[in-house]
Parts: sequence; C-alpha cells; structure tokens
Amino acid sequence: MKSMYGRQFATMAGMILLSFLMLGASFATLSYQYTIRDKQDSMSRNAGIIASYASNYFLLNTGSSWQNSDFQNQLRYLALVTDSHIMLGSVEGVVVYATDGRNELTALEWKALPEQVVSAITDSSFVGSTTLGGLYERPRYLVGLPIQYVDNLQGMILVSCEASEISSMWEDLSSIFLVTAAAVILIAAIISSVTSMRQSKPMKEIAAAARQFGHGELNVRVDVGRRRDEVGELAEAFNSMADSLAKSEQRRAEFIANVSHELKTPMTTIAGFADGILDGTIPQEKERQYLQVISSETRRLSRLVRSMLDLSRLQSDERAAQQQFDISETLLRVLVSLENKISGKNLNVDTQLPDDPVQVWGDQDAITQVCYNLLDNAIKFSPEGGPLTISVTAKGAKAQITIGNEGQTISPEELPLIFDRFHKTDHSRSADRDGVGLGLYIVKTILNSHKEDITCVSQDGRTVFTFTLTLA
Repeated sequence: MKSMYGRQFATMAGMILLSFLMLGASFATLSYQYTIRDKQDSMSRNAGIIASYASNYFLLNTGSSWQNSDFQNQLRYLALVTDSHIMLGSVEGVVVYATDGRNELTALEWKALPEQVVSAITDSSFVGSTTLGGLYERPRYLVGLPIQYVDNLQGMILVSCEASEISSMWEDLSSIFLVTAAAVILIAAIISSVTSMRQSKPMKEIAAAARQFGHGELNVRVDVGRRRDEVGELAEAFNSMADSLAKSEQRRAEFIANVSHELKTPMTTIAGFADGILDGTIPQEKERQYLQVISSETRRLSRLVRSMLDLSRLQSDERAAQQQFDISETLLRVLVSLENKISGKNLNVDTQLPDDPVQVWGDQDAITQVCYNLLDNAIKFSPEGGPLTISVTAKGAKAQITIGNEGQTISPEELPLIFDRFHKTDHSRSADRDGVGLGLYIVKTILNSHKEDITCVSQDGRTVFTFTLTLA
C-alpha cells in the first residue's frame, strides 16, 4: 500500500487486531484457569459435604449399611443437585454404590478402583482427570475423599463430572467474547477507515492543487473547511503560499509590463530622432537640439538599467554584513554630494542633527543609498528657494530620520502607492521626466531587508518621509 490512507488504515487495523489477539489470549488463559479452578473448588466442596454427611449419617445411625435406601436416596438427591456422579467405595477400594441422581449406575458397582486412586484417597484425597482404570470411556474430572468415623476409615466418596462440562462455561464466555470482539473490530475498522480517508483527502487535494500549480493554474485553492488540526494548518499554509505565488506572478507581470513601457518610450524617441537626422527629415540647424534629446534619453536608459541592477542585487539579498556607523555623518556626506543640485534651486537646508554621533546598525552603503534617494527626491520636488529639512532623533531603541520638503502634496489616493515599482504620481511626471519610478521602491526594499519602517505624510503643502534604524 503506497497511499497514506492505505498505510494508516493498515497500521490502525493491525494495532486493533494485535490488541484483540493479545487481549483474547489473556482472556482465554485466565478465564479457562478461573473456570477450571472454580469447578474444582465446587466439586471439592461438594465431595467434602457428602463425605461429612456420610460420616454424620453413620454416627447418628449406628449399624446402618451402605445399602440403606434412605442413605442412597440422599446421595441420589445430592448427585442430581450437583449434576455429577457420586460413588461410594469400600475400604478395600470397591465401588459399592454409584448414581448420577436419576439412575443407579449399576455398571460401575462392585468394580475395583485403581490402586493409585485408592491409595491417594486413603492418605488424604484425590483430585484429577481419570477413567478409573477403564470404568469410564472418557476421562472425567474426579475428586475423592475418605469417609472417617471415629478416626477410622469407613469408606470413600468419589464425585466426578465430564471434562467437557468443566469447559462448557468457558466456551460460553469465549463465544460471547469472540462475538463482542468481532463487533468491536468491525466498528473500529469502519471508524479507522473513515478517519484515515478524512485525513488523507486534504493531502490528495493539496497534491492535486500542487500539480495544477505546476501547470500554471494559480487560482487553485484547497478547501480547509472547519479543520483546525495539523492537516488544516497545512492546507491553510498551502493556500497562503498559493496567494503569495499568485501575487508574485502578478507583480512579475506588472514589472515586465512597466519595464517594457519605460524602455519603449526613450528607445522610440532615440530611434525616431536618429532616423530623422540620418534621412534628412530634421533640418541640419536643429540636429544639435535633437542630439541633446537623444543624449538625455540615453542617460535615462542608463539610469533605468542601473536601478534595475541595484534592485536585482537587493532582491537577491547580496548585501554586506551589518555594521555600526554614524547616521548623522552619512546624511552630511550625502548632502555634500548633492550640493550642486541644492545650490541650483537655492534651497534653504535646515539640519537638526545631534552634537554627539548617532551610532546605528545596518549596511552603510545601502543606507547611504536610502538617504541619497530620499534627499534627491525631496530636492526634485522642492520649489525654487524652498526649505529642505533633515533631522535625526533617538526614541527608545530606534533612531528616527526625517527628510521633508515643501511643494505640491501627494493626494491621499496616491500616497499608499508611492513605494510601488515604476509608480509616478501625475504631478511628478512633469517635474521628474528623468525619473524611472524605482527610487522609492528601492528605499522600501532596503529598509524592509533591515526590518525597519518608513512612512510618508503629505499635507498642507509639505511632504515628510520618516524611516527608522536600530541604535547600536
């Protein structure tokens, strides 16, 4: 059996069967021993009572003989009540009277008992299975006791029954046990089969869904139902994985579409103007102007490819090990690198940095890129002569870095989308024609890899980005 259902059912059925076999063997042994012991004790008590009765009879009826009809009637009654054969034996070991309670067993009378039986009874008692030297065709269970009268042996009493009678009660109990065991095994097998099938069904559904996933059907999900066990958790985990894969596939498709769009526009522009210059459509006096456009679009393509390479490196988790560094110093270095752009717009830079170094943990090169992208973005969208604010504050175990600028605000509908790949708000398209829409997405990716947060608030003509880093 290769299926999980088959293996589980076979295991459970085997355990149940083995348990019942062990229980049955124990029950058979114990019940048989108990039945035999109980019958032996009963016959021994009966033999003792009859021997005591015979002794008392002769004590009270001096001179009476074994042939006394009243005495024989009493023995016959006792044999009927105990459902056994009762025999009286003389001191010499000869059967002088035998009855089964209904008839006198004349075939046994005046027959000699085996010497070993007589010897055992004379000494104490005899208990065992015997044919009495051929007096019985089949072995019978026999208890023999001496009849004492004033410490003298007067004879012996023998009580016997068929061995099959001893085991009849055990056979009845065994039959009841076997019927009950068979019913329990059948019920357990049905329950085991249903349980195994119920447990294996979601596994089969997951396997089938996985195969459909392999063929590109990403909308397949496993029905969890009301299951809250391990199989239900597995089904939920599979559905969660399926949702994640579907979203990843959707993002991949969107990424390809966006890349195609971003590449198509400058390449169309470059090809159109280059063909115009080559075939003479564009006048010679305007060639320089259009060559500048071609140069600008080429640099834009270069920035797009560079950003995509940076994004690929970030997503493949190829980062340097985290280290301690001063975030204030990093911000100042980035400001110096952007001095020409700041001066070109005559921006008023307001830096609110602590006097002491603010040591944080992180990949310094990656965080430098975060600061560069945010500051470059703030400079692009700041109006001429507007303020540019930078602040670093420590709150608990985190350092909060804030970069803000004034200018046209981002609408509430656009705000949740600004960190998406290739997303540009309508107002930014005109202000940032050279942008590729990956700057903020790269920022978000880097901070996510550091398990840090970034937020943006844009209202009343002011836009502020705030991100966190872990203090060292």
